[in-house]
Amino acid sequence: MSFARRLLISAPRSASFQLLNISSARVQTARCSAPLGCTAHARYSSNPQLHSAVPADDLLLSQSCVKRLAEILDKGQYLRIAVEGGGCSGFQYKFLVDAVRNEDDRVFEKNGVGIIIDVDSLEFVKGSTVDFSQELIRSSFQVLKNPQAEHGCSCGSSFSVKL
Repeated sequence: MSFARRLLISAPRSASFQLLNISSARVQTARCSAPLGCTAHARYSSNPQLHSAVPADDLLLSQSCVKRLAEILDKGQYLRIAVEGGGCSGFQYKFLVDAVRNEDDRVFEKNGVGIIIDVDSLEFVKGSTVDFSQELIRSSFQVLKNPQAEHGCSCGSSFSVKL
């Protein structure tokens, strides 16, 4: 058993601690009451919004996501999220900046910035949280706590759906 794994197992279950996500080599300070042995797709964050309930047909935008969108988007632009077949787990998330809103798009806005997603892709991510993560090796938007995903790949860019 690796040192990191032993550290996770011996850490207090509801105390503030350094959480090491072994699969993606990411370290964050977190306060979480979920069992450490949990293999759910959710990633833990110190952002309390990520632990709150999300309405079934909505997307929750984290504060870091809203902040980053405000920095990169011009007026009339949105972050588009699409779900496509592919990736190592079957489906993958695609993020791009888009100024075109199609007839079948749903818009989720917060503090003057927004995300658009087509209704077909929304079926794969409804109830999720969209977050922006900055790490030493990358900075990216991510879909977290996806209730439609059975499990995901270690980098968080692809997932398999619950049947």
